[in-house]
Amino acid sequence: MKKPTPNEIGQGYDAFADLLDQLWGVNLHHGYWEDASENVSVTGAANRLTDKLADLLTIEAGDRVLDLGCGIGEPAIRLATAHTIEVVGISISGRQVERAQERAVSAGLADRLSFELADAMDLPYPEESFDIVWALESLHHMPDRAHVLRQVTRVLRPGGRVAIGDFMLLPSAGGYEAGAARVNEASKGVLSVIGLDAYLAMIRAAGLVPVATEDVSKHTRPSWAKAEERFAALREQAVPHIGKEQFDLTLARFRAFSQEPALGYALLTAHKPA
Repeated sequence: MKKPTPNEIGQGYDAFADLLDQLWGVNLHHGYWEDASENVSVTGAANRLTDKLADLLTIEAGDRVLDLGCGIGEPAIRLATAHTIEVVGISISGRQVERAQERAVSAGLADRLSFELADAMDLPYPEESFDIVWALESLHHMPDRAHVLRQVTRVLRPGGRVAIGDFMLLPSAGGYEAGAARVNEASKGVLSVIGLDAYLAMIRAAGLVPVATEDVSKHTRPSWAKAEERFAALREQAVPHIGKEQFDLTLARFRAFSQEPALGYALLTAHKPA
């Protein structure tokens, strides 16, 4: 099954911006719950995941941060509110870039936050121009994670840091290959996952040194059930835009991911040798 191109993904985010707002809120990434019964909102849990990743990272005043796949800017706004840093966010969705910039202005952070239309597969920035690269739930969209990680290494200054939140493949019945096949079938090629060891090897091959790794699979898994519940409630608004077949497919995908033991989630940090 063919993975969508960056352009197709960007068009999708542009077309369904309003639906995504209702589904995920201001964050376009998973949340973190202590357990499935915890009474925390989707937005609160998503902010908690942002904070969990930031806590694994050394962030210093004056750092210049590149946010790969910035969405509508909430993680960048959260980081810049907590730290005196400059953030450049990029997305392949023009609508996301516009809204992120508007939100930065509303937050009074436009002097330190900027958002640009750009492709992480071909970063339009010179070598050694950022102190931190932040990629929260965006690398799974990329046609080639390894290539993007090499791009990240190129734009990082020596000693620069990387923060990643991404899906990963967990050991399950039938082994890694069977688990990957089930995830691929459920996602129809949209979501590709690899095991943690393979992910760390990819990071090293890009010229980076892994620092911290945290498996948060059990804490992020409730996100799929929350997405299924919220998306089901949007049937009337969604079907005219995407059709009944695509709606049912998306709903089934959320359900399948919620129940798939091979689909996990990791937070990782790394640094570029000084």
